[in-house]
Amino acid sequence: MDKKQAIGLCLCGMCPSFIDCKEEIAFCIIEHGVSTCIKKEQGCLCPGCPVQAEEDFQHVYYCIRGSESEQSHAR
Repeated sequence: MDKKQAIGLCLCGMCPSFIDCKEEIAFCIIEHGVSTCIKKEQGCLCPGCPVQAEEDFQHVYYCIRGSESEQSHAR
């Protein structure tokens, strides 16, 4: 899935942890996608996100913990 498709399906903007500071969303696919604004885990919509389902991603809190590939490589 390309970035434009992911942004179109993305739920980041509705997430309880989300803070709108005009950053690009779809943190799950963006390398080094950690937010510069979001610092506190206050709930996560990643498990129900169509991007996560379509891409078969396994992680959560991409906005704070990093993209799927970053979290996968951190193990």
